[in-house]
Amino acid sequence: MSLKVRRVGLIATILLALSALCTVELRAQSVGEPLPSWTPGTLDIHQISTGQGNAALLIFPDGTSMLVDSGDGNPEPPRGAAPVPDGSRTAGEWIARYARRMLAHDPDPAIDYALITHFHGDHMGGFTDVAEHIPIRTMLDRGWPDYDYPQPLSLNDYRAFLENQRLNEGMEVERLQPGRHDQIVLQRQPGLYPSFEVNNVAANGEVWTGVDTTTEEHFPDLSRIPREDWPSENQCSLAIRVNYGQFDYYTGGDMPGVPAPGYPDWQGVETPVAKAVGPVDAAVLSHHGLGNGTTEFFVRTLQARVWVVPSRSADQPGRYVVDRVTSPRLYDGPRDVFAVTVVEATEHAIGPQRFARLASDQGHIVIRVDEGGESYRVFILDDSADAYIVKAVHGPYQAK
Repeated sequence: MSLKVRRVGLIATILLALSALCTVELRAQSVGEPLPSWTPGTLDIHQISTGQGNAALLIFPDGTSMLVDSGDGNPEPPRGAAPVPDGSRTAGEWIARYARRMLAHDPDPAIDYALITHFHGDHMGGFTDVAEHIPIRTMLDRGWPDYDYPQPLSLNDYRAFLENQRLNEGMEVERLQPGRHDQIVLQRQPGLYPSFEVNNVAANGEVWTGVDTTTEEHFPDLSRIPREDWPSENQCSLAIRVNYGQFDYYTGGDMPGVPAPGYPDWQGVETPVAKAVGPVDAAVLSHHGLGNGTTEFFVRTLQARVWVVPSRSADQPGRYVVDRVTSPRLYDGPRDVFAVTVVEATEHAIGPQRFARLASDQGHIVIRVDEGGESYRVFILDDSADAYIVKAVHGPYQAK
């Protein structure tokens, strides 16, 4: 072996050792300490643990913020999770408190975009409380302004909230439009991060094709089908894909992958959505990880390295969903599954072997994407208090 080759090998060994030391140093510095603050150029995705529903805070590379859902509604324990940190505040108040802490870098913190994936309490019930504690500048939902699909919706309290916010607080309200890449945008310094984009994938059964801004109607003409077969609220869920450099992230509310027994095949909405989205680095399991979503086709198509489970009750995640997202037969390579809350009944139901496949079963889940989108880490934060102490650090992962 030549001297030159030996030197190259020695340098490579030293670099690998330094990389390992940096990772150990990062873990030592972070575990047991509060989560380091967001910094410009970084993309943060926080799956917030309240025990009461779905909520995710995204901080874009220029500091623009988006809250995806703000749920407040859950079965009582032991079937459902207990409120966390405790029941002294509503879920919306805890979410607002979390958002203010994570947006502390902003002298005038606000939620630039709030997105309601669909009109169920465990996804939208906390927004009024959030808005009392931190301003919401733009609300995005699936129904504005008529709220009449697939039939008139009884949303009197929500409509009154919007009207008050529009008149007194200056909130803007928009209907999410599939196919658009310019509805959710960087608000502060868009020119600095040209590789960042939010794709509107689906709403009310209208699904982006994945090409340009074209969409297709997945649901049939309602005038031609019986009313009992009309789309459900979950099937109308909004879905988006967030892109930053090489990094991609997907979330899609409670969108089912298979119809209920005896119902038409088109009620499984995940398939056309997965085709549009394609492979991603991180994805949120459909419908909290229940068995009617996150199908084999969905898993095989998205091929996520990191799966996030917004679980909150005994049937979440389902045992076969755990099998699917961890199966090496569906796609190659390792993957980590992080759950917000796994109640004791779930642990018994899925069994110790499946439970052991979860990289985390309790806590806030933070995906932090490095500037430029080439790599990312996952931080698990203690949710038993609002100090947001780091319990574990996973990664770094290389974006696809």
